[in-house]
Amino acid sequence: MAEDPRLLPAPDGPGRNLPVASDMYRSNLYGPEPEPEQPAVPLTHYLWILKRHKWKIAAFILASVVCTFIVSKRLTPIYESTTTIDVDCRMPTGVVGQESMVSAMDDADQFLATQIKLIQSDSVLRPVVQRYHLRDLGKQGQDASSEAAIRMQRTPVSLALKVTRPPNTYLLLISYRSPNPDMAANVANAVANSYLQRTFEIRYRATADLSTFMEKQLEELRAKMERSAMALAQFERELNVINPEDKTSILSSRLLQLNTEYTNAETERVKKEAAWQSIQTGTLEAAQVSTQGDSLKAIQDRLNDATQKFAEVKARAGKNHPDYLKAAAQVAELQRQFQAARTSIVRRVEAEYKEAVNRQAMLQKAVAENKAEFDKMNARSFQYQSLKREADGDRSLYEELVRKIREAGINSAFQNSSIRIADAALPGLNPVYPNTRMNLMLALLFSTLLAVGAAVLSDVLDNTIRDPEQARVMLGAEVMGSLPMVKPWRGRLIPVSSNGAGKSKALAKAGHSAVRASTGYEEAVRTLRNSILLSTFDHPLKSLMVSSASPSEGKTTIAVHLAIAHAQQKHKTLLIDGDLRRPGIHTKLGLTAGSGLATALMNGLCWQNKVIQPAGIPGLYVLPAGPSSRRCADLIGANLKEILAQAEAEYDLVIVDAPPILGFPEPLQMAAAADGVVMVAVAGETNRKALDIALSTLRRLRANVLGLVLNEITSNSSEGYYYHGYYGKYYKYYHSAHE
Repeated sequence: MAEDPRLLPAPDGPGRNLPVASDMYRSNLYGPEPEPEQPAVPLTHYLWILKRHKWKIAAFILASVVCTFIVSKRLTPIYESTTTIDVDCRMPTGVVGQESMVSAMDDADQFLATQIKLIQSDSVLRPVVQRYHLRDLGKQGQDASSEAAIRMQRTPVSLALKVTRPPNTYLLLISYRSPNPDMAANVANAVANSYLQRTFEIRYRATADLSTFMEKQLEELRAKMERSAMALAQFERELNVINPEDKTSILSSRLLQLNTEYTNAETERVKKEAAWQSIQTGTLEAAQVSTQGDSLKAIQDRLNDATQKFAEVKARAGKNHPDYLKAAAQVAELQRQFQAARTSIVRRVEAEYKEAVNRQAMLQKAVAENKAEFDKMNARSFQYQSLKREADGDRSLYEELVRKIREAGINSAFQNSSIRIADAALPGLNPVYPNTRMNLMLALLFSTLLAVGAAVLSDVLDNTIRDPEQARVMLGAEVMGSLPMVKPWRGRLIPVSSNGAGKSKALAKAGHSAVRASTGYEEAVRTLRNSILLSTFDHPLKSLMVSSASPSEGKTTIAVHLAIAHAQQKHKTLLIDGDLRRPGIHTKLGLTAGSGLATALMNGLCWQNKVIQPAGIPGLYVLPAGPSSRRCADLIGANLKEILAQAEAEYDLVIVDAPPILGFPEPLQMAAAADGVVMVAVAGETNRKALDIALSTLRRLRANVLGLVLNEITSNSSEGYYYHGYYGKYYKYYHSAHE
């Protein structure tokens, strides 16, 4: 059968295989163990913390509430009065001009925020402070004429004033507090009135400054207007016209008319020239188509008729016939008239042509002259218009400025009613400060939170070992037993003789109360003894070392009680006091501090001769330490292995009370020599870091650490302290039933 790798050779030689928990072999066999997850802190733990510190928490809360009540009653009562101001955003800022059509505000929120700051300004508060002497220098022990007083007068004033705006309203609430209710109301109303007066003064001063500035500008503008009017009049005199624009219009109309006549004359001249040129050809048709062609045509028709009639007469009568002569004379006369009319037409056409040419030339000259005059007048008209515009602009600006000055004067005298007092302040009936009920509630709340927080914080900052679960999670060690604190023990313990039935009560103070108090402790020790022995039932323990990380943790008392409990089970038990630096077993058992283990080691004597059997405890044998010696402490580490080997052959169990692990070398050798090691820790006192270092040191030496023993457990030490809390009740019940 293969050898179990978890059974390692003990340091005292081959053949003694003890079950040692080795991390190295466990890692080789099963692989690296996963790191255990840190469990969440349950709610019951916080409830236990509150239960543990309940009296401290209650005392702190009660003290806080009582102090708050006393302070609240000793404080001077303060009264508060409030003045309500209504801000009407629809009210215009003036009575005439554009201000009469513009509302008081465009952005209500911004306007109200500005007014709140204005109410708290020095200009509003200073008159109120001076009126009611709210900044009385005499109360401060200062002379009014001193430099500090003068400097204080120049500094901005402030009041305990509260200005608020109710949501979704255009109201401003001005609140003031004072020990005197009438003073509170008067100051609140005075601040409101001072604020209204200040807003009027600001508007009036701004309007007055604007009027002054506009008056200065008005003088300059009047001088400028006069200069521009004089320049315009001088220009009109130079032109010798009242209005150049009217004359320009006349010239323009005349030029347009002349231009039209010139165009007609040119057309008529062309027409006359064409007629004249046609007449120059000498053709009868050209003469007939002229303007005088109608008369010539009539003569031509008459001549044709006469010629036709003469031809008829000539054919019928001779040359001397009277009709012939008459007809011939008539034809001759008509021919003369025709030639005369033709000549006259030529002369008339020529005259008309020359007249048209002359008229065209005259009109052309008139158009040129009028155009030159129009251009000249038009050029001067631009200059005139510029001067006129400047004069008109100066006159309009002057008139507008005069109107603005008049409007500003009227509006400056107008008290704007958009801001008005809606509700005046009245003296308060009940004080608003101190609010004793509210102060007590707040004191109760905050003191409770502070006390609970301090209790939880103290638990978080606690670096001691308190309960088995904490030891298992943080140190990786099992707690084999918990021993309660026995308050009646106030001195050394002495053995008490056994009764007639052979049962002995171990180690109690002389007195019945001490015996009753130690009963629960003895039962816990017996439970611890069984837990230790049953933990290695496959390889029974022959030697057991009891130690601790630091001194004064009760290891010696536990070792003594374990030895007594084992001896009462009719087992031969040897108790060795291995703490040669500061021995204590003889004190616990009431033995004389004579020779012992130290003497045997120093003189090379047999240790069996130093063994003592206490009276009243059969089966218990004690090897005391003897006189303390540092040299003997160095010797015990090397010789304990041999002593244990000899004692294990003679006794059923050997218990060694070893020095603390930290700071001493010999307990490490003792741990390597013993079959098992039990570490003792005081609940709520032993530092977790120190205990962890001690356990790590033992594990590194491959010592068989069986577990921890939590000593001096109370109901306030551990959240999981159930067994010992109820054990007293159960034991009392069964003990009374037995009696």
